[in-house]
Amino acid sequence: MKERVLSGMRPTGALHLGHYHGALKNWVSLQSSMDCYFFVADWHALTTHYESREVIEKNVYEMVIDWLAAGLDPNHCTLFLQSRIPEHAELFTLLAMGTPLGWLERVPTYKDQQEKLKDKDLSTYGFLGYPLLQAADILIYKAKYVPVGEDQASHVELTREAARRFNHLYGREVRFEEKLALTFAKLTPEEVKRFEKSRKKFQETGDLKSLAGAMDFVHNEPRLEPSDKERLEGYFKGTGSSILPEPQVLLTQASKLPGLDGAKMSKSYNNSIAIREDRATQESKVRKMPTDPARVKRDDPGNPERCTVWQFHKLYSDEKTQHWVQNGCLSAGIGCLECKQPIIDAILLEQQPMLERAKRYIEEPRLVRDIIDAGTEKARITARETMKDVRQAMGLNY
Repeated sequence: MKERVLSGMRPTGALHLGHYHGALKNWVSLQSSMDCYFFVADWHALTTHYESREVIEKNVYEMVIDWLAAGLDPNHCTLFLQSRIPEHAELFTLLAMGTPLGWLERVPTYKDQQEKLKDKDLSTYGFLGYPLLQAADILIYKAKYVPVGEDQASHVELTREAARRFNHLYGREVRFEEKLALTFAKLTPEEVKRFEKSRKKFQETGDLKSLAGAMDFVHNEPRLEPSDKERLEGYFKGTGSSILPEPQVLLTQASKLPGLDGAKMSKSYNNSIAIREDRATQESKVRKMPTDPARVKRDDPGNPERCTVWQFHKLYSDEKTQHWVQNGCLSAGIGCLECKQPIIDAILLEQQPMLERAKRYIEEPRLVRDIIDAGTEKARITARETMKDVRQAMGLNY
């Protein structure tokens, strides 16, 4: 069995090259080696755009076409719609029953987004609870990995905390203390004493050496059955059975591609190049990119490190071209339009296979809907299996 990966995107419409280099390129590489589930987070879009429902459907399918254009293959990954799987909402609701309010209020993006999006009323339960909905999105597929950049790794920690708390609250067996005593009876009093001492040290101080030593003993002890080992591990860590496994961060190399003005690439900033940008518009945008302000005239020397175009060269150009750019800029041997041409050519080269892949989906939109329908049905089967485990653990399987 391949290890499972889960990731998603809010449907903001057509994607740009920042999305491609920041996430999609990595998704494409993962689909051949992992069991990849990629979803359209349309409920998440409503947390900030609940008054703009009319654009969501169009944005959903525009984004999926870009996914397919970038190289995602529905034969090698599962593409689906979050809103078509009600089990996401069910798990979100059940997790909310035991999640402390303070956990949600301390999420860094909560206050940050309220400051940045002052034109929107974000004093809603949906916006406060979106990190927990995000946790449900991940946990319902029991994903082992969530691919994120280093700056987003902390977002996965709430998911881990939610899983840990759920397992602690509901992962305990019936007559747990009685069964624990029977498990300890298989060990010597001295072994139990050392185990309890290590457990106390780990739970009070987080000592990882105590954890590693105790788990090494438990997992390699032939007198213990598999159920005994799981019971002792949960007891030691302060959790119950692992009904909802804690996901791990799969760090991806952060994209170094800025927007055309040097800020973060974003459609709302009008500084982006779309994945399916037409040739004339793409060329015009790159040619108008600001360069080193010190180069007022053609024969003024410049500094690539002060120029946004150089950041594009770092991503798109080979070593020989980068050397040509540095020497030509510092010596005023090349002009800024000359410097931009290799970038234009490289982006066009990158976009060409994307445009070719997108063509059939644009001409036959039914194909896109069929792909989403099939992926959603497959994802829902997985989600239903998880919810069976959750309901049973919570005593809701009557």
